[in-house]
Amino acid sequence: MSKYDVAIIGSGPGGYVAAIRCAQLGMKTAIIEKYSTLGGTCLNVGCIPSKALLSSSHHYEEATKHFEDHGIEIPGEIKVNLEKMIGRKQAVVDQTTGGIDFLMKKNKIDVFTGVGSFKDATHITIKGEETIEIEAKHSIIATGSKPSSLPFITLDKERVITSTEALKLKEIPKHLIIIGGGVIGLELGQVYRRLGAEVTVIEYMDRILPTMDAGLSKELNKVFKKAKCKMMLSHKVQSVERNGDEVTVKAENKKGEVVEFKGDYCLVSVGRKPYTDGLNAEAAGVKLTDRGQVEVNEHLQTSASNIYAIGDVVKGAMLAHKAEEEGTFVAETLAGQKPHIDYNLIPGVVYTWPEVAAVGKTEEELKAEGVAYKAGQFPFRALGRARASGDIDGFVKILADEKTDEVLGVHMIGARCADLIAEAVVAMEFRASAEDISRMSHAHPTFAEAVKEAALAATDDRALHV
Repeated sequence: MSKYDVAIIGSGPGGYVAAIRCAQLGMKTAIIEKYSTLGGTCLNVGCIPSKALLSSSHHYEEATKHFEDHGIEIPGEIKVNLEKMIGRKQAVVDQTTGGIDFLMKKNKIDVFTGVGSFKDATHITIKGEETIEIEAKHSIIATGSKPSSLPFITLDKERVITSTEALKLKEIPKHLIIIGGGVIGLELGQVYRRLGAEVTVIEYMDRILPTMDAGLSKELNKVFKKAKCKMMLSHKVQSVERNGDEVTVKAENKKGEVVEFKGDYCLVSVGRKPYTDGLNAEAAGVKLTDRGQVEVNEHLQTSASNIYAIGDVVKGAMLAHKAEEEGTFVAETLAGQKPHIDYNLIPGVVYTWPEVAAVGKTEEELKAEGVAYKAGQFPFRALGRARASGDIDGFVKILADEKTDEVLGVHMIGARCADLIAEAVVAMEFRASAEDISRMSHAHPTFAEAVKEAALAATDDRALHV
């Protein structure tokens, strides 16, 4: 029987990063993955493939709607070859997952393919092509999550689908009905709207992106409406029925009226839930919460002292980069170091166009907590760089403590905000004031100038270019 210092169950961003960091710190490391490719949901059927399709569909939209504005004329009809687009997406996935294989070999991490199941706290049975058993002094549970549904919905994965199936459709939907106005639904909705599908988003709450700052929700809602997406807010879905190639969704609006939507595909995008199937956690003395999450303390340690858990399977935001931080945290804890994670500074990003990104407290949260704050906002349309590229939608908003000027939250929607948010994370990690940011030179012309201008606005209402 092979013996290891640490065994990780699950090879998503949390699991594989934990494995690499453990190996770097001198531990004999094994990683167990039930699928034939490493990388988990994120690399195979989540973050990476969705960004590939967002990029491809964005190129198509630019070519059909905006190239002419730039003096670029393409004779003849521009067509979508969906099969080729999906093929490119898969090639990106294959290259990325292959990169994880390389990293495992480079760091001398043993990879086992099969379902990892605890026999007890120090022994794991791996059921793959053959069943084997390994011994591990410490284990890290990184089994991730899977798409949630609603109790009355039957997911046939053909017409009533999850994000996994939406990433490999064989045709562009005529009318895609999306249940859920969160990150995943909006990103995939934008992909297929660009490609020509009619898109209807049905959201239970009174705004899309309900966990983000309300200003961001309002701005992105305008963008989607401008693209002729139907945004049905405050609608409670009651039933989803398939009849041949047609799907009928019934929902109750805020007036109590039942409204009906008919389409050829229905994407159920109502969040994700922890995945622990086959783990046999109880055999190791690992407790689960009522919500199916692995119960952990502030050190990400489970009820079994030698077993830790990270990522989507524990409490907190289901984000790949949060899982990576937790994987590193556990590895360094096992090595006797004193790492830390500030969960308030884990950014959230929506990869629509314009992109949406945020870190820290929202205005709604600050009001609820009774914190006195000031806000500074700057519109992208006032930026020379934004006008030059034609990306004028959006704004940057900085929230700062009214007395100390410390930055408490940064919320942005616009071109390249997925990248711009890192500046806000760095500033807040070092507890910068809005004035600190406003006094740092930002290259001109750049989208990043919006951050400086928003900081000037928050400091003393003294933005320069509005």
